Amino acid sequence: MSSVNGNQEESPTRDSTAGAILDSSVGSHADTLLKRMQHFVDNQQLCDVVLIAGIDGKRVSAHRLVLSASSEYFLAMFAGSLRESKEHEVTLGEVHGDALQLLVQHCYTGSIELHKDTVETLLTTAKMLQLTSVVTTCCNFLARQLHASNCLGFAFLAEQYSCTELLRVAQAYTCQHFMKVCHDQEFFQLNANQLGKLLSSDELRVPTEEDVFHTMMSWVRHDAPTREQHIPKLLAKVRLPHLPPSFLVDHVENVCSASNECQQLLLETFKWHSLPPERRSLIAATERTKPRKYILGVLLAVGGLDSSLNGVNAIESYCPYLKKWTTWKLKFNCIDVGAAIMNNKLILLGGYNGRQTLNSVVSLDLNTMASVLLNPMRTARCKVGVGVLDGHLYAVGGTSNYNSILSTVERWDPIARTWSDVSPMCTERSSPGVAVLGLRLYAIGGSFDTPSMESYDPQTNKWSLRAPMNRCKGEVGVTVANGFVYALGGLRDGDPLKTVERYDPTTDTWSLICSLVDRIGIGCALLGDRLIAVGGFDRTSPHNNVEEYDLVRNVWNKLAPMSVPRYRPHVFNIPNIIPPPPAPYTPVADKDGSKPA
Repeated sequence: MSSVNGNQEESPTRDSTAGAILDSSVGSHADTLLKRMQHFVDNQQLCDVVLIAGIDGKRVSAHRLVLSASSEYFLAMFAGSLRESKEHEVTLGEVHGDALQLLVQHCYTGSIELHKDTVETLLTTAKMLQLTSVVTTCCNFLARQLHASNCLGFAFLAEQYSCTELLRVAQAYTCQHFMKVCHDQEFFQLNANQLGKLLSSDELRVPTEEDVFHTMMSWVRHDAPTREQHIPKLLAKVRLPHLPPSFLVDHVENVCSASNECQQLLLETFKWHSLPPERRSLIAATERTKPRKYILGVLLAVGGLDSSLNGVNAIESYCPYLKKWTTWKLKFNCIDVGAAIMNNKLILLGGYNGRQTLNSVVSLDLNTMASVLLNPMRTARCKVGVGVLDGHLYAVGGTSNYNSILSTVERWDPIARTWSDVSPMCTERSSPGVAVLGLRLYAIGGSFDTPSMESYDPQTNKWSLRAPMNRCKGEVGVTVANGFVYALGGLRDGDPLKTVERYDPTTDTWSLICSLVDRIGIGCALLGDRLIAVGGFDRTSPHNNVEEYDLVRNVWNKLAPMSVPRYRPHVFNIPNIIPPPPAPYTPVADKDGSKPA
């Protein structure tokens, strides 16, 4: 007796009287059977059903057994009580003959060849016939063809046929490349509901919210007579509170006059702008009051001292879109440099190189990463505070050679490319916190428990003392948000503080707000509507902690830490001039776990 067994391995010690055993592997056996079946269908042998394409009438012969084993659709048709189970010819409506033939062939061979001009037809037909592996392969193929000119169409196709992964990838691509997509013809063919869904996405990557408004209006003007009626619904998707008041007056008001709904949105927005941050929670929180992820920009952490109190020669950038820090290498071999962002360039001033205090000034272009030397400062400075006011760069105080603390201030004119002295401060300050608010420059604290603050008026070239902080502080982290100056942490009687104070220039008063972990030398900046505290030094070592302060809820939350601790880092919020890399596309696995080719 001869036995064919492809599923169970026979024991070699089996009784020899059982006869010879042919042990074929499952793969080779299945391949042989499929090749035989394919030979039968190619030669019209033993076929028991003819499939007829409903669109063009093409006839495709096949075997019910093979079709039923490949597709739940055919299994339900032929193994159940449907009329088609007894018929020799079955017509499939809304099916193209060429696609049907390729898919039937796939049932015999397990392979299929895809082309750009036929893949969408194959996808829709395979979806109808419940050939899941083909659907997955088609989706992977389309995902690799994504472009600004087709991503909206692919997303619509994926949504129509419930191709979840292709829909996710196409929508992500659309958001990532929105500024190109919105100029393509596909964009202007969207209906109002599709556009509204796109404009409401938090993932939309645009330089400013103004671009969102202009994009919406370009879609409306493409067919104004029929599309103007949709303005109220679409305007609600624009995050109006994040448009400058001047833009609202110049561009938004004139499209709101004919609609009570639009006027209500505008009224809500002006009210939001008029309230201080702590009172904005009185307005019902909506998506409109939340800045989009990408518009937030990125944070740069520059310089500072590491755990060994050596200078950190690398920039790190934090992307709120990816929620992580990325390290850039930067070659400067000095510590305690001053830094500022001016015209999309990082300006590094002075510092200490281990031998002497420097007066050098380096400009690093954040688009090209090319650096150039600018004219040096008139005075060598390290631990210098830096601010940009009315297009001019100010170097404030610091420490000169021989550890002499400075009260002098000098100003860089980028047009004349010269430095000039301005009026000195009332107080000598090393590592002062410097802030720009309105038309004034503020110098706050210093490294030796200096609680005082003074402001500089460039019109009069005079410094004036302002209300001191409530707690004696030196080495405070300083930034500006929503019309207030914030001072974080700092030093008091040699001990680091956890307090955070806020200065109101309209009343010349300081008030305490929610505390954080006590430390000095904190770097801070504004990211969207959140205050960010970066690094600092506690009683023993520098931190790599990063926290965000919710101005409305008055709470601190942790963010992803930096890769290295930094004491006295400079932190800036810059536009997304260096976009984060997109997440790579990962092909979807078939149900058996294999990855389609």
